[in-house]
Amino acid sequence: MEGGLTVSDDPALDKARVLPAYLEEYAALTELIDSLSDDDWRRPTALPAWDVQAVISHLMGTELTLLGEKPPAGEVPDAHDRPHVHNDIAARNEAWVDSFAGDSPQQMRERWRDIVERRTAAMEAMTDGQWHAPSWTPIGEGTLSRFMRIRVFDLWLHEQDMRDAVGKVGHETGDAVDVALDEISLALGFLIGRKAGAPDGSSVTITLPDTGRTFHIVVAGRAAVVDQIDGEPTTVVRMPTSAFTRLAGGRGEVEPLLRDVLIAGDRELGERVARNLAFTI
Repeated sequence: MEGGLTVSDDPALDKARVLPAYLEEYAALTELIDSLSDDDWRRPTALPAWDVQAVISHLMGTELTLLGEKPPAGEVPDAHDRPHVHNDIAARNEAWVDSFAGDSPQQMRERWRDIVERRTAAMEAMTDGQWHAPSWTPIGEGTLSRFMRIRVFDLWLHEQDMRDAVGKVGHETGDAVDVALDEISLALGFLIGRKAGAPDGSSVTITLPDTGRTFHIVVAGRAAVVDQIDGEPTTVVRMPTSAFTRLAGGRGEVEPLLRDVLIAGDRELGERVARNLAFTI
């Protein structure tokens, strides 16, 4: 305990693991933003109704919210009427997107650098107790450390959205990717047990050779991620991390991504797994 606040016992949420990944992601996004041409800012992304500038506006908006600021445009009365808005969080995102829609690329770059500087200082100054303090998160009540890991996942996935839109492949390995995969792994039991319908007694191994990550899921009453599987798994699903994260993020058409998926063992189950990895809101 520190200052009356509960400190997490999950090392995957430690500040020493998550903060370096957060700062790595800031650096990657800054480099990408600086490289964009004027035309790049208006290129459409895989996210409905959002161009590159809208994605960056969303990222800045959430970081500004964490700094205690509100969108200059205020609430957007018709946000829930927009076809791509499905919940209150998405409606709040629209307020930030609208707030910065008319800004020039240079204004956007300057604002981003200011946000990064202030957020970096705020996070670096946190004690362990503050880092693990109870907090709202996009998935319900939790801890600030969990929220920060979700932020790394969200920032990195949106970085990839923008890279896809402007044709700049990059940042497919590193601390930020590892932390993003930590976050995705928490959903695998639900995705494989419920969405993919893996039967009781079955087991699934998902392997991502380029990042060296492997996830084992066993269905014993309910599906759960485990450290290892006794014997051979029912199916092994192998793919690049880029395909895995885009499938998990529900990005674009599924069929082109499935071309990079290799399945061994129960092919039908493996295909169901690959087709049912999407879990983001």
